[in-house]
Amino acid sequence: MAMEPKGSVTSLQDKPKPRWSVGSSTSLHYGSFVNSLASLTPKAEISPAISPKRAYIAVTVLCYINLLNYMERYTIAGVLSDIQIYFNISDSTAGLLQTVFICSFLLLAPVFGYLGDRYNRKYIMIVGLTVWLGTAAGSSFVNESQFWLLMLLRGLVGIGEASYSTIAPTIISDLFTGGRRSVVICIFYIFIPFGSGLGYITGAGCATITGDWHWALRITPILGVLGLVLLIFLCPNPPRGAAETQGEGVTGESSYLEDIKYLLKNKSYVWSSCGVTALTFLTGAFAFWMPTFLSRAQVVQNLTAPCTQEPCNTRDSYIFGAVTVVTGILGGALGTGLSRKFRDKVPNADPLICAVGMLGSVPCLFITILVASSSIPVTYVFIFFGELLLALNWAVMADILLYVVTPTRRSSAEALQVTVGHLLGDAGSAYLLGAISDAIRSSKLPTSNTDWRFSSLMYSLLICPFVGILGGGFFLVCSRYIEEDRKAAQLLGGAEDPPPQQYPARGSLELGSRSNE
Repeated sequence: MAMEPKGSVTSLQDKPKPRWSVGSSTSLHYGSFVNSLASLTPKAEISPAISPKRAYIAVTVLCYINLLNYMERYTIAGVLSDIQIYFNISDSTAGLLQTVFICSFLLLAPVFGYLGDRYNRKYIMIVGLTVWLGTAAGSSFVNESQFWLLMLLRGLVGIGEASYSTIAPTIISDLFTGGRRSVVICIFYIFIPFGSGLGYITGAGCATITGDWHWALRITPILGVLGLVLLIFLCPNPPRGAAETQGEGVTGESSYLEDIKYLLKNKSYVWSSCGVTALTFLTGAFAFWMPTFLSRAQVVQNLTAPCTQEPCNTRDSYIFGAVTVVTGILGGALGTGLSRKFRDKVPNADPLICAVGMLGSVPCLFITILVASSSIPVTYVFIFFGELLLALNWAVMADILLYVVTPTRRSSAEALQVTVGHLLGDAGSAYLLGAISDAIRSSKLPTSNTDWRFSSLMYSLLICPFVGILGGGFFLVCSRYIEEDRKAAQLLGGAEDPPPQQYPARGSLELGSRSNE
């Protein structure tokens, strides 16, 4: 399928749409997507490019695929003990499974970001999802002598997921405006922890029912076939900026280098991306190792026997997955609710909410790690509050990116944030903690090898709270620049060279197109 330079909206490359401009105003409301241009004129009747019914159907499909995305990503964590025994691998080698997946994910994200700002986004997601389904299913057929093949296929799974994660949020941003878009994005991002939690549960459940961990890796590809069919027939490809321009869309002619320069000069984007990176490091390592950590903690307390052959006891994967699901829903809704409540009173409310979530989780994480050897119930209580506070950030971080970046550069912004966030975040965090755990255990001559399997992992997990402090600091810095960058994005309106004219009166919105385009 060739990428032609011109075509209709349904062709591979999008047809250029009229540019538009918007006036500056100091009395405009601020907050989760209320800062989007259409939401700045709440009394204006705006005709959507896509009918509301079709838009909600499309969002339902995108949320379903996002659910499967994160289910698949954390299914391996739910059966990690079985995998370690099956392949006879150490903690550090097990952590490489996540590292290989994330590395391919982040390396391809900029490519899909570039394509997503210039070509038909629906076609790109279809191709990516097809690759994801094939490689995810293939990874469930490896045998004990083919660990290298499992790692290779995990890397290819990351390629497919990169196409979806960088593009799907930008389609949602072109279907809704204002508070409605804020709620829809919140729902979409709630499926990150929701899907992650279900990944633990379904992975452990399939392994328990079948007695074979390979089946844990087959459930999401089976469900993904339905998602691919729904994506093909029910998801539109709206013009970029369509929700904010009565369906006309926004175009911006710029090179990828110019896009990158623009993003690097955007201080709110840069500092919020640093915060996202810290959060990704923390949650990636915490989510990957916590079920295994809790299982080893129960061995230390003599609540269960050490697992020496598969299948291992997966009870902790069930409980941790359920906690992740509940805290993801509650935290995502609470974060969005706080943003909408304080956006009019506090101009920099969103990054402050993220900072509170990161910093507030730090003591919970410390207590979780330190009390696991003495009380599993208390450990789960603090896991709940720690994950709840971290979940405040997911939807709010998406808000920040989309309202400080112009519509024609949102896919590139998503892709760059994904690349940096994963490269410096969870691409190496799971492996790093596994390597530290192995190094600590190998440097000791313990009387009980089982105790040090737990203690070495406990000491390595202590890195997570310190990263949480760092992330909270990044969001505090972001709060200094957020209002200025938001207004700059409004003024540009998707074009770096707006036509010379008088801007509309305060509180009004002007849509226009150049007759020669």
